[in-house]
Amino acid sequence: MGAMLNIFDFSFEELSDYFQDELHEPSFRATQVWQWLYQKLCFDFDQMSNLKVATRQTLAQTFSSELPKIKQVRTSSDGTQKLLLELADSKLIETVLIPATDHAGKVRYAQCLSTQVGCPMGCTFCATGALGFERNLTHGEIISQVLAARSFIGDVRPDHPIIKNLVFMGMGEPLLNLDQLLRALKTLNSTHGLAFSPRRITVSTCGIPKALDTLGESGLCYLAVSLHAPNQALRAKIMPKAALFELNDLLANLKHYPLKTREYLTFEYLLLGGVNDSTAHALELAKIVQAMKAKLNLIVYNPTQNAPYKAPSSDDVLKFEKVLWDKKITAIVRQSKGQDIEAACGQLRAKYLEDASAIE
Repeated sequence: MGAMLNIFDFSFEELSDYFQDELHEPSFRATQVWQWLYQKLCFDFDQMSNLKVATRQTLAQTFSSELPKIKQVRTSSDGTQKLLLELADSKLIETVLIPATDHAGKVRYAQCLSTQVGCPMGCTFCATGALGFERNLTHGEIISQVLAARSFIGDVRPDHPIIKNLVFMGMGEPLLNLDQLLRALKTLNSTHGLAFSPRRITVSTCGIPKALDTLGESGLCYLAVSLHAPNQALRAKIMPKAALFELNDLLANLKHYPLKTREYLTFEYLLLGGVNDSTAHALELAKIVQAMKAKLNLIVYNPTQNAPYKAPSSDDVLKFEKVLWDKKITAIVRQSKGQDIEAACGQLRAKYLEDASAIE
């Protein structure tokens, strides 16, 4: 017998075809299996009670349904939880659960997802970039982060999910893994499975022009663009690989990005003390945002060990905000959570690799 197939690497259509063509089973079996996997969080084929015993045995002999191993959990004082996941080839990635309280007073989570092991972009302010790039994640490895997190927190009711929003802001540049990203987004959107609305999913990117066109045409998510500099020269200094795509070309591309009714582009701007946080920078940034149907998230830099930058002062953040407000720009300072466990923006780096003794 050959190697086991990872069932999470199959899209719904692919699994339907596999049942018909390879297992000689009716395609509706795929619907049943997906409901067990994605809605009931049942990963043991033997417990899929509406399947024939022979079918369950065939599935168990054909497919692996193991989730990534949770190697470590770190919990922040603010309730943020960072999960270190070990993949089948022993590579490590991180995913983060960020809590918020809804209007009914119940805790819900946004989950930050990774798309690559490491990152090839090498942005100078990002700890993940310092790891370098190892490989892209598969469709199954992206989806399994959600399943592992849901299982971990007991999120077992698809009609009242605890994980409400997904943000692709973890390890890696999502648009450099475009094929697997799109496959994962389709699975996340699928009513047969996890059934996330596109408006509950945000993909954050440095900006890869041709890939942006494809993502926009898909309509599977909202878009956030990591800008972090208001001009090409500064962007080249702090984001050298991202800046290989000229800022003016990126902005021209974004002007044609398809937006749904009441949908806005989101620009993310990381404030680095003494680097990109001056009044002049704010004025340049305002011109960019004003030219788009866009809103702006400001992120105060989260220092990591041996970091080359510092956080801006509170006064400088307020001055920067005021310039934008005066220009009628919708700008929100995004509260970074999980800083004390290195789970905030720019801090993900699978620290287990540096300090194996930290595992409890």
